[in-house]
Amino acid sequence: MSSPRIIAISNQKGGVGKTTTAINLGAALSERGLRVLLIDCDPQANATSGLGVNSKALEASIYDVVVLGRPLLEIAIALEHVPGMTLIPSTVGLAGAELELAELPLRESRLRLALDGVADFDYVLLDTPPSLGLLTVNCLVAADAMLIPLQCEYYALEGLTLLTHTQSLVRQALNPSLRLEGIVLTLFDPRTVLSSQVVAEVRRQFGDQAYETVVPRSVRLSEAPSHGIPITQYDPTGRGAVAYRALAEELVTRNSPVAA
Repeated sequence: MSSPRIIAISNQKGGVGKTTTAINLGAALSERGLRVLLIDCDPQANATSGLGVNSKALEASIYDVVVLGRPLLEIAIALEHVPGMTLIPSTVGLAGAELELAELPLRESRLRLALDGVADFDYVLLDTPPSLGLLTVNCLVAADAMLIPLQCEYYALEGLTLLTHTQSLVRQALNPSLRLEGIVLTLFDPRTVLSSQVVAEVRRQFGDQAYETVVPRSVRLSEAPSHGIPITQYDPTGRGAVAYRALAEELVTRNSPVAA
């Protein structure tokens, strides 16, 4: 069985649609019949709660894997309400992992080692913290590629420069095969000139590394996590669901041998 494609969904800035993208891209991929493992690597555990899992009731989380060395799939949760999707949950206990990892051997590679031999999935999506600490570095070292959600706002491009610099540093020191999967423009508001300007500037600077799919700003997308289900179920015909299905289609097409 071939190895899954491991994608870190990363942006050091919060509020850019990172977790929203992790949940809903994963759901859209699983809707296509693909097997998806979503790993919540953020101490805020928003991907966990956004998929209907109560993090406070969990006995184990990704903390047990990266800090204590527990086998990854021992704590996997098959999501019956999202067929084809499996979650490795997070809890607030992960917040102390940065300090603990600093004292451990192979501190940047704990997640990569945990993923070795995991082959029952087509895609592994890593929802990273909104920071550039050791948890995020672990995700970038484990990943084949980095997918960057970028909000259509004024300061977005400054953060993008920092992220691509981080990718370059990780490639040089720890993961030479890490590539940029692409940039997904999020929180797009067609009523504002600024949103269109940001889209145009990202496309000018990054060409086809910017995905054609643009995710709109949507109240329904914001509401879905409180119901513990992805947008493809909460509002299956709405703009958000349509956008994430299109994003999944574009991702699969870009990664197909024919596209290559």
